[in-house]
Order: sequence, then C-alpha cells, then structure tokens
Amino acid sequence: MITAKATTIDEYIADFPADVQQILQQIRATIKEAAPAAGEKISYGMPTFTLKGNLIHFAAFKNHIGLYPTPNGIEEFKEELSAYKGAKGSVQFPIDKPMPLALITRIVKFRVKKSLEKK
Repeated sequence: MITAKATTIDEYIADFPADVQQILQQIRATIKEAAPAAGEKISYGMPTFTLKGNLIHFAAFKNHIGLYPTPNGIEEFKEELSAYKGAKGSVQFPIDKPMPLALITRIVKFRVKKSLEKK
C-alpha cells in the first residue's frame, strides 16, 4: 500500500480510506507533539520525521500500521513492544486495535534524545 507518488505526508495520508486516514493523522499528531522541532518529509515512500537525520517513519498497510523508530528505538522498548509483531527496526500495530499513542510518544521522545546526542 505504500504509494510512490506521494511527495508530502498530506498526500500520503489522502491515499487511504477515511478510517485509516484518521489513524495516520493521530500518529502524525502524536509524533509532532513529542518532537515539535522535527521536520516532515517522505522518505523510502513513507511519512518520515527528521531531526539531525531520520527520526522515525510510519506507514499504513492492509492490516497494520508500521512504525520504524530505528533499531535503538525498538531495543529500548522491546518489553512493551513484545506484544506486537516486529523486526530489528520496526513494529507492527494492528489496524483494528487502538494505537498505543502513549508508547509511541515515549519512543519518539527517546529518538529525539538520541538524535540530539549526535554531533
């Protein structure tokens, strides 16, 4: 479901059905609130927030929302994320369940801290 043609996060979100758009907007707002200084762009075909490099990506798929906070973002919260499918640098939140917005906030704040530690 990743669309190559989207050049902005607004365009990306607009490509999805209304119920998925609402979830994507919630996640976007959650990330913006946790990382107000971060920039927005499309990278790897996904909505991406940047702060001294890529901070976090997210994307919608048929059955889940993928969150890509890099391997250190997954490792730091591995216990809480263990309830979800995932990989080294990603986690899948089922689209038919409430998004764990408080957890996403903590992951983003952790990623901001790590990003600001970079030279």
